[in-house]
Amino acid sequence: MHLQFQTGANKNTRSILDRPDCIPSSPPLTLELSRSSYYYECCPETTENLGLMRRLDELHLEHPVYGSRRLMALLRRVGQCVNRKQVRRLLRVMGIEAIYPKRHLSQPGEGHEIFPYLLKGLAITGPDQVWCADITYVPMATRFMYLVAVMDWWSRYVLGWRLSNTMDAALCVDAWEAALRSGRAAPLISNTDQGSQFISPLFLDAVQSAGVEVSMDGRGRWMDNRFIERLWRSVKYEDIYLQDYGGGLEAGRGIGKWFDRYNQERPHQALGYAMPAEVYRSPESYGAKPPSWEAMRSTVPDRDPTAE
Repeated sequence: MHLQFQTGANKNTRSILDRPDCIPSSPPLTLELSRSSYYYECCPETTENLGLMRRLDELHLEHPVYGSRRLMALLRRVGQCVNRKQVRRLLRVMGIEAIYPKRHLSQPGEGHEIFPYLLKGLAITGPDQVWCADITYVPMATRFMYLVAVMDWWSRYVLGWRLSNTMDAALCVDAWEAALRSGRAAPLISNTDQGSQFISPLFLDAVQSAGVEVSMDGRGRWMDNRFIERLWRSVKYEDIYLQDYGGGLEAGRGIGKWFDRYNQERPHQALGYAMPAEVYRSPESYGAKPPSWEAMRSTVPDRDPTAE
């Protein structure tokens, strides 16, 4: 690649380049590199933006229906100098969107298969009938990451989770496969939102190859997956915000310990203050019943958890 001055028809440009002090003192530099070897490296978010992203995450948990305008107004009331464009960009980076009704809800994206929501009116009476999964943004002291978890709907037991600096389908597949390994059996239904990671062929193939029915929330309906949304609030206020992790390894260890305490030691109000692990592992002691919708039962045989 040759680095050299280029002159055109513009007289001002020629007059500047004709000046002696504008003439390079050495011959043009030749770099023995091909253009295909150059890659643009994204600039990391500034410390100010990371602090702003954490505050936006907190505000979204408190006010999930607030859009960029209201969030900007709240930040300005406490002296933050922000504009709407900045707030919107950071929300996109975090994967956060306000809850509001949208037009043309029945029209899926081109090439994407959207599955119906199967849980409406369904009596979920035991473990491994429905699993749910979701992704959330994790703020840290100098960076941010994404957390995905798979949870049993009935017992609130977290079966698998993964933390990564990228929000892609492979992250979700990894968490799903971890859940299959730790669970008692594959579920009958997997419920997620319509995020691009969950409607990707990679994730759908992982779910359907286990003989599991796919269910998806209505677009913009966070209540359809409300139990795992509540899990995010718990893990952030009880661990992530308090610990203010400095890096991915530290965050992974800390969040892993919190999930262990959540499953094994933390009394859950919705379960009559029983532990999720107790309810999941001993469902007969907590009134579990077979599903009333036997027609949807998977033909894949239950896996013996002691066979590993």
